Amino acid sequence: MKPMDVDPAIMARRGEIVAGLRKIVRGEGVIDGEIGRRPYESDGFTAYANLPLAVVLPSSVEELQSVLAYCHANDVKVVPRGAGTSLSGGALPLQDGVLISMMKFNQIKEIDFDNRIAIVEPGVTNSAITRAVEHKGFYYAPDPSSQIACSIGGNVAENSGGVHCLKYGLTTNNVLGVEMVLMTGEIIRLGGAFLDAEGYDFLGLIVGSEGMLGVVTEVTVRILQKPECARALMIAFDSSEAAGACVAEIIAAGIIPGGMEMMDKPAIQAAEDFVQVGYPREAEAMLLVELDGPPVEVDHLVGLVDAIARKRGATQCRISNSEAQRLAFWAGRKAAFPAVGRISPDYLCMDGTIPRKELPRVLAGIRELSEKHGLRVANVFHAGDGNLHPLILFDANIPGDLQKAEDFGADILRLCVKVGGVLTGEHGVGVEKRDLMPEMFNEIDLDQQIRVKCAFDEKRLLNPGKVFPTLHRCAEMGRMFVHEGQLPFPDLPRF
Repeated sequence: MKPMDVDPAIMARRGEIVAGLRKIVRGEGVIDGEIGRRPYESDGFTAYANLPLAVVLPSSVEELQSVLAYCHANDVKVVPRGAGTSLSGGALPLQDGVLISMMKFNQIKEIDFDNRIAIVEPGVTNSAITRAVEHKGFYYAPDPSSQIACSIGGNVAENSGGVHCLKYGLTTNNVLGVEMVLMTGEIIRLGGAFLDAEGYDFLGLIVGSEGMLGVVTEVTVRILQKPECARALMIAFDSSEAAGACVAEIIAAGIIPGGMEMMDKPAIQAAEDFVQVGYPREAEAMLLVELDGPPVEVDHLVGLVDAIARKRGATQCRISNSEAQRLAFWAGRKAAFPAVGRISPDYLCMDGTIPRKELPRVLAGIRELSEKHGLRVANVFHAGDGNLHPLILFDANIPGDLQKAEDFGADILRLCVKVGGVLTGEHGVGVEKRDLMPEMFNEIDLDQQIRVKCAFDEKRLLNPGKVFPTLHRCAEMGRMFVHEGQLPFPDLPRF
């Protein structure tokens, strides 16, 4: 990763900037001591760390507005942060920038069961929404593995998914509206408690924008009724190619499982050591397939999937016969990332997405790349929608091992793009994949994306250094599309 430039003029004004922020956020809401800033130096992508200029924890929309307006007036960069679980360095702070933590915005403001929505603040954790509505038989569908910790604001920034995204969609399919503060301090509201909004799809633009366009202060999400019945199949194969072919045939048969996950042998063994739920240690690959709906439909689909798996050479097929067993099947998959942490001092969790039919080809390619780079890899991924999560195992204490891991990861992502896939499925670009953007987009594509960035943030102060391999054209684009004193996108709904 190319280092980010540090502005010496801002560093020289650090004391002045901290004093200005303390006038806005009183008490312990501004952290400027080194020890206090240290917990914020990185997110879940721990390969890189920076100590932020200062950390601000606003507790109201008005405080956030004032902080952003102050930073805008004084040309101070800002990095928004949720729970810090980003795996792409999306919340990596800047030495010459203020980090704004949104974790004091942690209230569920309204639950409307009649309209099947919940209105929450961005610091609310993903799983907290489900806990708040499950007594009425509802739940929030997107369920990333970090759901007990990750925040809804972060989910919106990265368009997070989870094991059930195949049938129920990513964050973008489950968010109906947001309230957001622009870098200037102005509030805008997009969408709301209704299915769709007229005009341009600005809401679709914001979800997945990685904190580069504004800071979200409120999110309206859809909640769903819990399926009447759910059963899971644990299916073992003697090759990853056979498992990948089974995935393609299940979808081709018109079956859309609630979730369909795949793990290879290293991941299976690590997960079984960790949770001990009866995973097939001898298998080269394993599928977890969940089917939900009315009991009659579920029983019928379970039979179809079982038949397809056996036709594709499954060596073992276990079907859950209780809710406890179904949850046990998923426990290992949910714990796969920490489980792999037990077999390697460090690992990089990659995130690329490919067409389902290319699974066998890409898995074979990853094995070849493993031999090329001399590093082991464990594969855990959302097989149903082709979202790969190769875990590259390395030891940061060995000189050059981190660079080897990054080179390995870059080659995996290049392979994903080569077969018609994309650089990310749910982790975002951040700093991890920033310099790989030209593998997928040409200069015209990137220019168009930069125009959008500049229209919302003409000074390029919000989360700079992320996503784009360079912002050298951003100032020019800003002058072309945002006149001085003119608000970006004047037709946006405002308060």
